[in-house]
Amino acid sequence: MFTGSLTADLLLGDVHSLKGKRAVVRPIVAELRRRFAVAAAEVGDLDLHRRVQVGVATVAGDAGQVTDVLDACERLLAERPEVTLLSTHRQLFSDED
Repeated sequence: MFTGSLTADLLLGDVHSLKGKRAVVRPIVAELRRRFAVAAAEVGDLDLHRRVQVGVATVAGDAGQVTDVLDACERLLAERPEVTLLSTHRQLFSDED
């Protein structure tokens, strides 16, 4: 069994409040969950208006499948016009680690 995580650092567009930030981030997190059946949440930069860290986690029996899902999640984040993907950090664990 393999577990993979992806943390993405995003810069939001024209957002001036935490309420506006939520309006941008919530649909992105919901789409990640719906399209890829992953656990996803806002995990960092909670008090900043224009920055957000989104965390994604998935589990599969094959390391390649975990990598494919995380690749697809990263592509989705990079393609969203309302955010700029600044950086990502990945981790892959097996049940033998």
